[in-house]
Amino acid sequence: MNVRKSGGQASLLRFTTVGSVDDGKSTLIGRILMETNNIFDDQLDAVVKIAKRKGKEEIDLSLLTDGLAAEREQGITIDVAYRYFQTSKRKFIIADTPGHVQYTRNMVTGASTANLAIILIDARKGILEQSRRHGFIASLLQVSHMIVAVNKIDLVDYSQEIFQSIVSEYDEYSRKLDIRDITYIPVSALKGDNVVTKSANTPWYEGPTVLHVLENVHIGSDLNLHDFRFPVQYVIRPDHNFRGYAGKIVTGRIYPGEEIVVLPSGLTSKVKTITTMDGDLAEAGAPQSVVLTLEDEIDISRGDMIVRRQNLPLVEKKIDVILCWMGEEPLKIGKNYFIKHTSRVVNGFVNNLVYMFDINTLHRTDATEHNPFCELLKTLHRTDVDTLMLNEIGRAEIEITQPIIFDQYNKNRETGSFIVIDPDTNFTVGAGMIRGAVRSIEETIHAERKVADTIIKAINITPEKSFVSLEEREKRNNHKSAVVWLTGLSGAGKSTIAKKLERALFSMGCCTAALDGDNLRHGLCKDLGFSHKDRNENIRRVGEVAKVFCEQGSIVICTFISPLRIQRELVRELIPDGKFFEVFIHCSLKTCVKRDPKGLYQKAIDGEIPDFTGIGSPYEEPLNPELIIDSEHRSIDDNLKQIIEKLQSEGILKG
Repeated sequence: MNVRKSGGQASLLRFTTVGSVDDGKSTLIGRILMETNNIFDDQLDAVVKIAKRKGKEEIDLSLLTDGLAAEREQGITIDVAYRYFQTSKRKFIIADTPGHVQYTRNMVTGASTANLAIILIDARKGILEQSRRHGFIASLLQVSHMIVAVNKIDLVDYSQEIFQSIVSEYDEYSRKLDIRDITYIPVSALKGDNVVTKSANTPWYEGPTVLHVLENVHIGSDLNLHDFRFPVQYVIRPDHNFRGYAGKIVTGRIYPGEEIVVLPSGLTSKVKTITTMDGDLAEAGAPQSVVLTLEDEIDISRGDMIVRRQNLPLVEKKIDVILCWMGEEPLKIGKNYFIKHTSRVVNGFVNNLVYMFDINTLHRTDATEHNPFCELLKTLHRTDVDTLMLNEIGRAEIEITQPIIFDQYNKNRETGSFIVIDPDTNFTVGAGMIRGAVRSIEETIHAERKVADTIIKAINITPEKSFVSLEEREKRNNHKSAVVWLTGLSGAGKSTIAKKLERALFSMGCCTAALDGDNLRHGLCKDLGFSHKDRNENIRRVGEVAKVFCEQGSIVICTFISPLRIQRELVRELIPDGKFFEVFIHCSLKTCVKRDPKGLYQKAIDGEIPDFTGIGSPYEEPLNPELIIDSEHRSIDDNLKQIIEKLQSEGILKG
């Protein structure tokens, strides 16, 4: 084998090749290996002999990577084939993964450690479901770089139009994915066009070759050099004079003398030495395997994690995950499984399957057992989900008997991933990526409120009383203050009713204030996004503003979806008894989707808006609202009259 020599310490790039069946993945790898002189002479001779025996002029380069007999016989890749090669610029480890749908789990295995993915698309067939599936999985696995190789371009006469059409279609799809670096290349793996050298057959293409991208893609920024994470694999105690902790530094760097914390115990110490077979080191970093000794004698065992004192991971027993199911038997909710995370194995079970991904459209199939909009979801091609079958991917909540020490997967692939093992068979049946800890809305809101109250008390903040009492203001206004909280789905008619109500009250001489969600998002709440945490904070701020206006004697009209009961109840707690009126604007989801005044439902259905209320996120109808308004079957004037009569009957307005 004639290998290009490296002039120094070459960096290592791990990449995977994926695509549909017969798109040419193995042929592409064979072409790269052959043209970079990374093939043994006897391997090449064997492939040449096979070609001659079959009467073919061109050798089958895929035979250089398809190692299983079944693969060679069928001409397909079944298992993940790993190959190593190097050039003058870089070392490479390739994971050649199968294209069949039933081998999706193998693709997950191959891509889980990759820095880059090459997705092959047959120029004759265009973008298939597998093309989307593999791009989606690469995105889930946080593969930062992607090459979309439009292969067999020679079989479409090197057509620029066909290439550009595929680029445009896949680029539109990839905008929904979390991949920041995509390069599109027209190639012929069989002929060698644009694989290692530029092709004269595509003069219209001015981009790099496949090998050029592989040799030059920058992956240094992909490495996590900040979060020091050292899962302990073994405690070394050869005699009474030495106690060391062996393991692999999965991310970050460490130096002797640094302060560390051992989790989950929370014990602290300092690093005394970093020991290897070659002696002590002045520093060490991922992915080195070392032995750490500490200055203090503390209790540490396998499965514990050593981290920096000022850079801590999460320690939780309930985790929110993306789960790829690899088992022949379907996932069983509530069944005990082994969860292997870094060097720790714990018992756990899936207690909730939130939704399943439709790989082709990126829609989410919700677990709709308790969803009041189940029928509409079915009309949108969604069905109930209570399990995951082989190769399916979904979002789930897992509860573990012992806490694990982790980071979110998008921040740290090493500590944010895990595998699921069936205790009955000892087979790996799932692989997961941790999104974060599971905490209910109630826990989140009350925890944040507790922290805020503690801070306020600590710095001795006390509210100032107004020089004008509420009673004086109400007497002058000739009405009492109140908060009218209009809640309901987008498109139910909240804003229309709110505007009519404000005009009617103003005409009656009332002092009013109107708070609208879109308006506040341009000012007071412009710093907030649309995560669950930010949505809760948005409603909290609105509640505090409504409270201030109410204390000044105004009738405050609030127009907010506020989909969760806990959100509305927390606002109710801010307002004095008898002054908060929860008005449920009732309208069926089907009608709201038809109205779709801002086009948001269609974007949500297309997967452009995640967790949109009524589609990807639930709306909890009020249990005991002060008023229910039927905006689907009754006129605006009738509804307006109903609200005013309610305010009069409760003494807010004079009859």
